[in-house]
Amino acid sequence: MRDLQGLFARLGDVALIIATAALASHLRFAEWGQRGFTDGFAFFTAAFALVLFPVFGVYESWRGRSKRVLAGQVALAWFVVQGCALTAMFSLRQIDLVSRLWFVYWSALAGSLLIAYRLVAHAVLARLRHAGMNLHQVALVGGGPHCDAILRRIEAAPGTGFRASAIYTPGNDTAAPGHDMPGFGMPGFDLLYGDRSSRGEEARAVRFHDLEAFAKHVRNADLHEVWLALPLSEEPTILRVIGEFRNDLVNIRFMPDVRSLALFDSGVIDLIGVPAINLVASPLSPSAMLKKDVFDRVFAACALVGLAPLLLAIAIAVKLSSHGPVLFKQKRKGADGRVFTIYKFRSMRVHREAPGVVQQAVRHDPRVTKLGAFLRRTSLDELPQFFNVLCGDMSVVGPRPHALEHDDLYQKVVAGYIHRYRIKPGITGWAQINGYRGETDRIEKMERRVAHDLYYLGNWSFALDMRIIAATVVKGLVNSNAY
Repeated sequence: MRDLQGLFARLGDVALIIATAALASHLRFAEWGQRGFTDGFAFFTAAFALVLFPVFGVYESWRGRSKRVLAGQVALAWFVVQGCALTAMFSLRQIDLVSRLWFVYWSALAGSLLIAYRLVAHAVLARLRHAGMNLHQVALVGGGPHCDAILRRIEAAPGTGFRASAIYTPGNDTAAPGHDMPGFGMPGFDLLYGDRSSRGEEARAVRFHDLEAFAKHVRNADLHEVWLALPLSEEPTILRVIGEFRNDLVNIRFMPDVRSLALFDSGVIDLIGVPAINLVASPLSPSAMLKKDVFDRVFAACALVGLAPLLLAIAIAVKLSSHGPVLFKQKRKGADGRVFTIYKFRSMRVHREAPGVVQQAVRHDPRVTKLGAFLRRTSLDELPQFFNVLCGDMSVVGPRPHALEHDDLYQKVVAGYIHRYRIKPGITGWAQINGYRGETDRIEKMERRVAHDLYYLGNWSFALDMRIIAATVVKGLVNSNAY
């Protein structure tokens, strides 16, 4: 059945590519006689699609996987196919025959429809699965909070079509809460009642305490998925389950419980060709870091150009307000603990501090000038840090960097403090827009700030960055904690 579905999907893609080429030709050319070459080019490109689309996993099952990732994969595959077709035309010295306007029409139409019809198909399948059709029954091995969390995820996403029909809890000989089912002829199981499905029926999963009875149920019910929701310490149980199904055509998937070990949400990466689970590592992938860095540089360049008159006016005002340089410079730690020089507009009178001691500004601090108090209250003193962003030392959004002396102090007393430096520090951050900025005269304040920074690292997205930037523009002008 799956092979037949794949065949229909391939034929559908070919038909769509050729049809959109014809439609683009109709939009571009007044006379149908000019369409001969474009139709041939479309068939040529469709052949590339048949070869390359499977390489990008376009025809794999996306049940339970992100549809945004699917859309991205299809878009990337179509881009590569178009690039290969153009390269072939260039090699054959036929590139001049390709109308650029027609090519743009065709690329946009075909790319949009290739993505759109897949998303529509998945939406239709989700409706069918909500109605109890096209379901994929799975059996779970595990117990405790981790297994319960996976069950809740299954129940919370009925559109994926996964249903838990059996659960084996190893090392538990007592009956689980629920109704006993005498008469089945299988020792060691209970019947668990879950939430009601969209059809009003009670979702039921049989819980087993005996591996042999569990395996018999999996075979009799013709289940093809067994998920191991176990901690890493349960290696004997993992080996027993795998050994039990060694002669069965059953997919066994390992979902390890690493929450007690992982600092952030763990993910599996390919490292030297071997699957590796991130336990304590940067939660941002290299591609995400690259995208964030590109955004930072572009944003900083635009900000410096747009704010140039304001920067010049503040610089003149600082110079006239008190004796000393316009910019305040201080060493701070950046990504991976690398030290850099941070820039701010000077907001204090020139003074000396004891070596190795940095005194934070306090309310009504006599060292702060009148202009400096205004700059600090409105965060305008931070604007020169866009030069740090442009140089690659900082990010627009990220954990705020502290003085090196404060780093040495808080790293010893605040759990997780050092992990703030797994990414570049930011001009603004999640902690700052939630009120955790300014003086940290108590350890509890720094602990809450660090907790917000670690939340940002574990939940980063461009949408969150945009939210923080927007909140900074509003709250940065009226914040009472900065002095």
